[in-house]
Amino acid sequence: MRVLVTRSQDDSERTAKRLAQRGHEALVAPTTRIVPTGEPQPAGPFDALIVTSAHAAEALTAMAHKHWPVFVVGPHTALAAQRAGFRTVAAADGDARSLSGLIRGLPGIGRRILHVTGRHHKAEPAESLRNAGFHVVSWEAYEAKGLDCLVPEAIEAIRTGQIGAALHYSRRSADIFLQLAGEAGLTSSVGNFPHLCLSADVAAAFAGLGVTTVPSRRPDEEALLDLLDGLP
Repeated sequence: MRVLVTRSQDDSERTAKRLAQRGHEALVAPTTRIVPTGEPQPAGPFDALIVTSAHAAEALTAMAHKHWPVFVVGPHTALAAQRAGFRTVAAADGDARSLSGLIRGLPGIGRRILHVTGRHHKAEPAESLRNAGFHVVSWEAYEAKGLDCLVPEAIEAIRTGQIGAALHYSRRSADIFLQLAGEAGLTSSVGNFPHLCLSADVAAAFAGLGVTTVPSRRPDEEALLDLLDGLP
């Protein structure tokens, strides 16, 4: 099956390799690129870090306090933190709720936490941690910047019915995909194939469009690819 992948370039290339291992062909069509914001790191000290995406890798590498414990959303982000030089890294189960629960469930964790995040981040896990008495400071160190258009190969493939399914990993990238598809005159064509989404929130981008969406039962790529393998 030919599968449209709308992640940023590096992420899409990694997904393309996994798709090839499962016998699928990826059509990489990024809707965003990850860029640093240039926002300075907030003054510390902090008792711990929260990291919700491996896109924070560049910011983590530049940080001086490698002894601070790091709590991350999942194993891929944990690897990024370890490669950036952090020695104490604990991973949650792939979503913000489990990350908040991990931190709240550990004794002896200090109350002042730095969340290294992107410009368009969601309220969690910071909101529930603040409600539990933590002081969470958000550092918007990177941004998923929307691209100006879909790659020509993707436009042609969508228009001519050559896409069997699309994968969407974030609400922001799904929103941008729909915008770019509309600008290319493809609004009706995106309903010709199912859109597999990492969560119900991502799938909500397609609400009211008459598009078939299938949200993953877990917010991780393995579960998303299992959905793909289960398509008729």
